[in-house]
Amino acid sequence: MEVLAQAKLQFAQNDRIDVNLLDQVVRIMNQMSGKEQAEANQILMALKEDRDSWTKVDAILQYSALNESKYFALQILEAVIQHKWKSLPQVQRDGIKSYIVSKMLELSAEQSIMEQNQLLLHKMNLVLVQIVKQDWPKQWPTFITDIVESSKTNETVCINNMNILSLLSEEVFDFGSQNLTQAKEQHLKQQFCGQFQEVFTLCVNILEKCPSNSMVQATLKTLQRFLTWIPVGYVFETDITELLSANFLSLEVYRVITLQCLTEISQIQVETNDPSYNEKLVKMFCITMKHISSVLSVDLDLAAVYKDASDQDQKFISSLAQFLVAFIKEHVHLIEVTEEVIPENKRIVREAHDFAIQILLKITMIEEMEVFKVCLDCWCWLTAELYRISPFIQPSSLYGMMSTNREHPRRRLYREYLSALRTTMISRMAKPEEVLIVENDQGEVVREMVKDTDSIALYRNMRETLVYLTHLDNKDTEMKMTEKLASQVNGGEFSWKNLNRLCWAVGSISGTMIEEDEKRFLVLVIRDLLGLCEQKRGKDNKAVIASNIMYVVGQYPRFLRAHWKFLKTVINKLFEFMHETHEGVQDMACDTFIKIAIKCKRHFVIVQPAENKPFVEEMLENLTGIICDLSHPQVHVFYEAVGHIISAQIDGSLQEALIMQLMEIPNRTWNDIIASASTNDSVLEEHEMVKSVLNILKTNVAACKSIGSAFVTQLGNIYSDLLSVYKILSEKVSRAVTTAGEDALKNPLVKTMRAVKREILILLSTFISKNGDAKLILESIVPPLFDAVLFDYQKNVPQAREPKVLSLLSILVTQLGSLLCPQVPNILGAVFQCSIDMINKDMEAFPEHRTNFFELVLSLVQECFPVFMGMPQEDLSTVIDAVVWAFQHTMRNVAEIELLVIIVQRLIVDNTRMTVLSTNRC
Repeated sequence: MEVLAQAKLQFAQNDRIDVNLLDQVVRIMNQMSGKEQAEANQILMALKEDRDSWTKVDAILQYSALNESKYFALQILEAVIQHKWKSLPQVQRDGIKSYIVSKMLELSAEQSIMEQNQLLLHKMNLVLVQIVKQDWPKQWPTFITDIVESSKTNETVCINNMNILSLLSEEVFDFGSQNLTQAKEQHLKQQFCGQFQEVFTLCVNILEKCPSNSMVQATLKTLQRFLTWIPVGYVFETDITELLSANFLSLEVYRVITLQCLTEISQIQVETNDPSYNEKLVKMFCITMKHISSVLSVDLDLAAVYKDASDQDQKFISSLAQFLVAFIKEHVHLIEVTEEVIPENKRIVREAHDFAIQILLKITMIEEMEVFKVCLDCWCWLTAELYRISPFIQPSSLYGMMSTNREHPRRRLYREYLSALRTTMISRMAKPEEVLIVENDQGEVVREMVKDTDSIALYRNMRETLVYLTHLDNKDTEMKMTEKLASQVNGGEFSWKNLNRLCWAVGSISGTMIEEDEKRFLVLVIRDLLGLCEQKRGKDNKAVIASNIMYVVGQYPRFLRAHWKFLKTVINKLFEFMHETHEGVQDMACDTFIKIAIKCKRHFVIVQPAENKPFVEEMLENLTGIICDLSHPQVHVFYEAVGHIISAQIDGSLQEALIMQLMEIPNRTWNDIIASASTNDSVLEEHEMVKSVLNILKTNVAACKSIGSAFVTQLGNIYSDLLSVYKILSEKVSRAVTTAGEDALKNPLVKTMRAVKREILILLSTFISKNGDAKLILESIVPPLFDAVLFDYQKNVPQAREPKVLSLLSILVTQLGSLLCPQVPNILGAVFQCSIDMINKDMEAFPEHRTNFFELVLSLVQECFPVFMGMPQEDLSTVIDAVVWAFQHTMRNVAEIELLVIIVQRLIVDNTRMTVLSTNRC
């Protein structure tokens, strides 16, 4: 466009700027799109980066018709002040300062002008604050006095000055550590505190005289900023607490900001025992509660009111919650009246305290999550406090009835309130991490695929609170839960949400009751849930109830361990759920099974009373029927769970028989595939066949992971075949790459072949990491493994090399230590140079190879160091070069391996060798 071309030429050549032309460019920037907008932006950026552009700011501010252009000019000026201010002559600095102050006074002279230029004025305030940070107090010692005196001349000027002081407070006390040197930050804080008397007097005068709503509002907002840092004397040795609580809460326009000020006061850390400070806090609290009680009644349904309230009213309730939580957490001891006969002088305090707790309970029931989190923080703290003052159950309460005369006075004070809180916590319980079946926004029951970390954190806080509540009175918690369960069974309150939250709450209090109580309670819960499952029709209903049953039983391993028949019933029910095809139910059944298997494994391998054999044998006899409807990943979870059970069998021969029985199904398929491949290995070029091999290997990995060293028999049965399959697939992958180039690696069949190779390496890594028999590994595992794996890694094209080979070698080195020293030259000869050639071109290619390679070198240095000391000098220099290369990496997991430090420290042992290497480094 002609305008842009003209602007580009004019801005580049002339010392003076055509403001009208600038306005046109800014309009194009804001109103156009595409190429014109990009070109206009480029012109403006070039103008901003011109080192003399700040000299044109006054002309732009004076003559521009666009506030956007003026804002652009102020951005230029702000950058100059931040980066070049000290290099400007004093005359120019004074001129800029005077100009900005005069423009600000001009824009804030009248309410209408101020409102029209609000954004521009805010930017000017920011520019002025940047100047203040540079010049105050040395070059501008009268800044505070100037701003206080100018505030007395004009109401709108005063409002803007309050905004400036608020911004300065933010810059120094909130963000000072980010944009100031430590010395400068400390100096400005001391200066502000030292001159604060003038500002404080101005604020108090305004609040006492209340000249206008906007002026008082601005003063309260600024005061709220100050209250985070001002010396405590200004708060507790003046009448500001009474002034705020008594005068401004009755007026709706000031309520929110006043509560925010009172919240800041409540959070002030007072390092003195002066009783007058406590008296002011108590008086402030009582007056505040008196005013709040005139607005909110304890009989009001705040949850319902909040839904339909205006933004301002919602903000008021939220600010009230923050004030109550802040005061209770910091000063609750000042307002707790625990005497049974309340003295007259404490009656008002007791009433204020009771009202505050009741209102906080009402606010806790509001559905808004951020408000609930604020309240939850207080309840979690309070219940923990009450538990810690008397954590042990009183003897008289063991038999059911709470003895009130033995109860701690503070507990007695809160008993009724905590009972109401239990109901709220149970009805609002958050979703635990283990639950996979949820109701989505469309009201459908689905499997949750992504973990909600906020929900998990909320659950943990709620669980902690509910655990404390149960410890404080387990009978009341149990009664409330059973009542809610009854209303689910009879249909009075049945809904997926209500049932979910109740069961999540039941699961969260595991271990809080004595064993007999827990038994009675859990039997009732499971019985009713199973009855509900039979009663309800529809797959969605059954899926929700099933997920809840699984979650609850999984949370009570102590009960399951103590009651075999119940545990067996639960496991059989989980096996039933493994046939339920509703999305997520099978996953949750498998996850619950493995959780129970880990915690109760011993009970599955012994013969229980009234049984003729261990349950694990019964389970393995029916294995095909149990897992027939599970997906492959679910079968792997199942195998891992059974592996945990088998690991509890201490009789070696019985354990071996169980392993063989467990692996019978995958072994049968494996033997068929191997038999076919031994006749004609082209069967391993059929995609479905290779996928079947991969699945069998994953099953073996799952079982090996939990069985551990006892898996040696199973591994021994398939080991030679594993390595044969590895070699065959390696040759096929190499042939494919030779024929079709690197694109062959994207072929689905080749990808699956490589996945099989990787899974073989994972299986061997898993077994070796869990086996302590070094002789077995060294003599039986290592020789054929190296023959199959190392040569393949060395000869393959870089893109086809398996990074898992390097991590397998690291595990071997770590497990065998110095016993592997004779094999180290073979390891280095096979993987060292070819790996270096892959990763020394840049810092990013082959990230997994890169990390695993340096981890291998580290393990070799730590476990087989004598080998390095016996190396030829040239080879050792190559190792050192690799280590130096690692140290230069930007990848944290590589650079932080700190190989260089470790190797240098170890090489110091040999001074002669160190001298040679040092000479070479130079």
